[in-house]
Amino acid sequence: MIETLRWTDAGVVMIDQRRLPREEVYVTCRDYREVAEAIRRMVIRGAPAIGVAAAMGVALGVLRSLDPEADFDAICDTLAATRPTAVNLFWALARMRKLYAGLRGRPVEEIRQRLVAEAREMWREDVATNEAMGRHGAPLIPDGKTVLTHCNAGALATAGYGTALGVIRAAVAAGKKIDVMAGETRPFLQGARLTAWELQRDGIPVTVITDNMAGHFLKSGRIGCVVVGADRIAANGDVANKIGTYAVAVLARENQVPFYVAAPISTLDLTLGSGEEIPLEQRPPEEVTHVLGAPITPEEVGVENPAFDVTPNRYVTAIITERGVARAPYGETLKRLVEPL
Repeated sequence: MIETLRWTDAGVVMIDQRRLPREEVYVTCRDYREVAEAIRRMVIRGAPAIGVAAAMGVALGVLRSLDPEADFDAICDTLAATRPTAVNLFWALARMRKLYAGLRGRPVEEIRQRLVAEAREMWREDVATNEAMGRHGAPLIPDGKTVLTHCNAGALATAGYGTALGVIRAAVAAGKKIDVMAGETRPFLQGARLTAWELQRDGIPVTVITDNMAGHFLKSGRIGCVVVGADRIAANGDVANKIGTYAVAVLARENQVPFYVAAPISTLDLTLGSGEEIPLEQRPPEEVTHVLGAPITPEEVGVENPAFDVTPNRYVTAIITERGVARAPYGETLKRLVEPL
């Protein structure tokens, strides 16, 4: 299994996803500020992976602090300020804050060890969650067809195994004969660089297409379904995911191709009534004006670079979680998954 990040005595070790697929390089974050910078600069990315990294960042910050009581809020606030859309980040920080609040008054060394243990447990839980998601989602994948995905929702976006790619991996493990079509995912090229690299390593047939080819292939009859991940899902089932997802969802509906979203319960944000309330991150213009460091646009041209878009629930066939598969009406089915009887 690809090791996206891990806790070590030296610090939080993570694969530098900016340098894939040409170089497989691991970096070590030795304090919480370095973890925050790694999240901000997309050394590590993907909603579940960001959540686990943030939890490890909190643990690392308290472990290195001479006065955890004075520093704890600043540690959490620094990590919270990195990326606004992925709710897993805030879910993980809330979990660490709750644990810390319950430990107040305990010996400092006990607090440190408990926070480290919690962050490592969140890593283990995430892998198990993704494997359960794969088991629930695999039956939805049609045998003998191509699966279209957008961005990277694989092991690299999680602690391991993956969400959307976890469903695909589980389908292959179940004996289904499928191949994958990965949209390149401009401007950061997560599909072309990361999804293709992951699947190729696993021996799962993968074909990269440019983003503007999706409609052509969805119309062709070759695509059996679309499976994507998510960074935040509102209570009504609206889905925020990597920019370009909305267009793929509309094209899938137009061509009667099922559109599935695979995401853990921690990605659901039932405090938001709809996707209109989801904050959408704006990324630096250089990601659009340059490719692998080389300029491709005129100097000083105007640039818009939203990192995410919102797909309305009417385009979502089903949402796959570790607790089961939700279908419309999402306002009811998602709530039942979050708050089981």
